[in-house]
Amino acid sequence: MKKFISILLVFASIFCCLRFTVNAEETEFTVKTDEIRIRDPFILVANDLYYMYGTAVVKENGYGCYISRDLEKWAGPYTVFAPSPEFEGIKDFWAPECHYYNGSYYLFASYFSSATEHRGVSVFRADDPLGPFEEISNGHITADDIDAIDGTLYVDENGKPWMIYCHEWTSMPDEIGAMEAAPLSDDLTHFTDDPTLLFRANAPVWTTKGITDGPFMYKTKYGKLIMIWSNKNNRGYCVGIAKSKDGTPNGKWSQQVTLLYSKSKTETYDGGHGMIFRTLDGRLMMCIHSPNSRSEDVFETAKFIEVYDTGYSLIPASKSKLYIKIIDLVNNIRHYFETR
Repeated sequence: MKKFISILLVFASIFCCLRFTVNAEETEFTVKTDEIRIRDPFILVANDLYYMYGTAVVKENGYGCYISRDLEKWAGPYTVFAPSPEFEGIKDFWAPECHYYNGSYYLFASYFSSATEHRGVSVFRADDPLGPFEEISNGHITADDIDAIDGTLYVDENGKPWMIYCHEWTSMPDEIGAMEAAPLSDDLTHFTDDPTLLFRANAPVWTTKGITDGPFMYKTKYGKLIMIWSNKNNRGYCVGIAKSKDGTPNGKWSQQVTLLYSKSKTETYDGGHGMIFRTLDGRLMMCIHSPNSRSEDVFETAKFIEVYDTGYSLIPASKSKLYIKIIDLVNNIRHYFETR
């Protein structure tokens, strides 16, 4: 009888994913952005749609997403991965990111494993952004004896895939987290070499906590490799920028003093765990969740902030036109002499 029930649960999990593969032309987009409770939002742009994945999208264990045409009204949530009863993940299904790579969609996501008793990052694959996704990394791709979260994919200029992730403060002796990078196999199922520690949470002058959250890699219009990531400053959760000195993911990194996003004196909420994407009409956008904590009246939602690529970094696009023109002039001159 128990075996029969287990089989039924497996088929129910598969059906739960399959039934959400929808035809966008027949879909009603009725849910407003500020009505969606979500942490760690990640946007995939595909099929003339926005797919928004994130923590707490589905109430049960697993991963889910919403879809939208305009970043304002959404349909969903759709379950893209529902664990079977035998799956080793039992809680903390966090921060799913969906990347298109070599003809397939790959989900990089975290969960707490009953086998290792640690959080770690796993890799899942599907033929469609709505799944169903299947784990291909045979459990966590990160080490079994550490807490690791927030894995993100980066493909370097030679076509080599990498995963950048957070070595959580919870498994550090001094409770100071770190960012690490490791090269991936071409099929994204395992690391091909030992991870490299890039920097620790206390590297920037602005940090007040030992947290490393939400790494996301971005290459500027002048080919400079930067990473946006989150920690806390004296105003709360925020987004900083790290810069690769040699343009490689596992090289030397420096920390930009100015933040890309931080709660201002006039704002009510903080926010962070950002990622960068380009909208269907060509704007460069950062997505974060805000606020970082919830109460009876307020919960975390996705916030979209237009940003500007200066060639050497990113700045909010809300900066004055004069400021942006001056930055462009200085950076154009700098780039000219660097490339002569």
